[in-house]
Amino acid sequence: MLIELKDIYKIYQTGDSEVRALNGVSLSVSQGEFVAVIGSSGSGKSTLMNMLGCLDIPTSGRYCLDGKDVSEMDDNALSDIRNKKIGFIFQSFNLIPSLNALENVELPLIYRRIGKAERRELAEEALRRVGLAERMRHRPSQMSGGQQQRVAIARAIAARPPILLADEPTGNLDSQSGAEIVRILHELHQEGKTVILITHDHTLAQTAGRIIQIADGKIARTA
Repeated sequence: MLIELKDIYKIYQTGDSEVRALNGVSLSVSQGEFVAVIGSSGSGKSTLMNMLGCLDIPTSGRYCLDGKDVSEMDDNALSDIRNKKIGFIFQSFNLIPSLNALENVELPLIYRRIGKAERRELAEEALRRVGLAERMRHRPSQMSGGQQQRVAIARAIAARPPILLADEPTGNLDSQSGAEIVRILHELHQEGKTVILITHDHTLAQTAGRIIQIADGKIARTA
């Protein structure tokens, strides 16, 4: 099993009371699945995303990623797992305005200490993969929202991670651009990526192979 969460709790103290952002969540995701996680604001889906992406650790419970227990890893170990295993795609594209598309995609590869020639090759390949071969030298301000999100996807896939974690990837886009992003995600899934899509959009969720609904910090339904 690629991803396995067992009885995960995430509890925050606010004054004298506690908030259970995740309240005993257990779920599994197999390699090569396309899973949508849906839920309203405050349901716990963002906390679940942070947990799945190794951006946070649980208060209690166990999270195994590709056979490794990441529940109690320190920040350096978690950072290493994120770099090697997970590509992140966010609603806000998080591109650096002063860098062009190619430089934005190359940036995380620098952090991975990949040599300049290989780095350039991986970045160019990723941008071609999302249909931006002609826009590599353009800065974010010279691109549409849909094109910026495609740069963000290229950045996420450049290092060839096995898992893509997409958090509301169409949230800032018009319907046509959003449909293009969904098409790219499905193509990447067909090529063997495990895709986890966090969304409040039920129509978008219906395109996934499995839907996990979260409410009040618990798994309410899977389909």
